[in-house]
Amino acid sequence: MKTRSLVSALTAAAIALTLAGCSSSSAGSDDGTLRVVASTDVYGDIATTIGGDAVHVTSLMTDPAQDPHSFEASAQNQLAVSKADVVIENGGGYDDYMQTLVKGAKNSDVKVLNVVDLSGKKPVGGELNEHVWYDFPTVSTFAGALADALGAADPSKKATFEKNAAAFTEKVSALEATEADLKASYAGEGVAITEPVPLYLLDAIGLVNKTPEKFSAAIEEETDVSPVVLKDTLQLFSGHEVKLLAYNEQTTGAETEKVLSAAKAAGIPVVPVTETLPAGTHYIEWMRGNLDAVKDALAK
Repeated sequence: MKTRSLVSALTAAAIALTLAGCSSSSAGSDDGTLRVVASTDVYGDIATTIGGDAVHVTSLMTDPAQDPHSFEASAQNQLAVSKADVVIENGGGYDDYMQTLVKGAKNSDVKVLNVVDLSGKKPVGGELNEHVWYDFPTVSTFAGALADALGAADPSKKATFEKNAAAFTEKVSALEATEADLKASYAGEGVAITEPVPLYLLDAIGLVNKTPEKFSAAIEEETDVSPVVLKDTLQLFSGHEVKLLAYNEQTTGAETEKVLSAAKAAGIPVVPVTETLPAGTHYIEWMRGNLDAVKDALAK
């Protein structure tokens, strides 16, 4: 598990100056819409889907070309949180800067939704896979909790939020059905990953992650991969022990590039994955595309 960057000393100073210039940090907006701040555009997109025109959503991490590990909150982010009605954080150590922002906002009315907490997932072997937006049951649970939070903030639109959440979760259920179909055909097949980003999705299909744990842990924690571990990882491809490589395009380096090259050299299909939304896409179509890519890779 990689803890994302906290607010630096310089940024914290800028935040303090920004907030010092504000006479109040009351939530809500002048036009009556609810203000929602999400740590990533994944949750921001879902919030827009459920809230519609009744919400104004600010997503902090939005650049699909950025390494999410290096994200650092800004004074503008702090100001947005200080005015928010609802704040959405992933939790699980993924976006600890959100706790820093919430504490600094002095916004006693804000409702904070922690998606890892909502998931009920606990660490396995001392580690928690915090990438819960790839877990569809968790996403459905989050959608319901968000509709409740928005409805509590604006009871006049509660029914609309609930209707939108129901329509969204119906589409998520269709994604789960696709997982079940793939599981019926491919359960037990081996796969490799560079990081555990898509593991909940792969696990739901019944695929077996054969990547040495020390390899993916080192990549996620941005530490060196030992020669022995790298050799064992590369042999997965030369030995054709896996059907695909799920490759995190947002966190790359010398070791992951060697793995990518080995997979291509062995003719192993590569499924690119990301931690934030690809440009111009929404959550459902993004995940549908991920499932289609996995299906195509498994069929080869």
